[in-house]
Amino acid sequence: MPTRLNKEAPEPWLSFLRELDSAVREEVRLDCMGGFVITMVYGFSRPTGDLDVLEITPRVARRRMLELGMQGGLLHKKYKIYLDHVGVAHVPENYEDRLIEMFPRAFKHLRLFALDPYDLALSKLERNIQRDRDDVKHLARTVPLDL
Repeated sequence: MPTRLNKEAPEPWLSFLRELDSAVREEVRLDCMGGFVITMVYGFSRPTGDLDVLEITPRVARRRMLELGMQGGLLHKKYKIYLDHVGVAHVPENYEDRLIEMFPRAFKHLRLFALDPYDLALSKLERNIQRDRDDVKHLARTVPLDL
């Protein structure tokens, strides 16, 4: 499966994530989905201005991450990108068992995990807008998905 898991995040994402990393003292896990994952892990060249996050753990770190990284927050103003905690998302059951680590050992405290390509495709099809259909077509071509 073609992925870019071992590469460093490009700018401005790298600086944005480093600042989030420096804001916490414990290990923080971000379960990521959406356009960020499609572009960073599966190499689809399309713009994205947010990092969709299903879960931020531990809960005690969630508030700090969102205060800094949310739309309208300090880091959004600085980098023009933001962290978007997805309140309602339709993802397959037990998606956590299939998460793939992004940028291993790139940060001291942050650990970013991506939905696997099948879970990502299913989450995209639920909303069914053109951009999401294009993302699924890209996954089908590059992974390739085993139908």
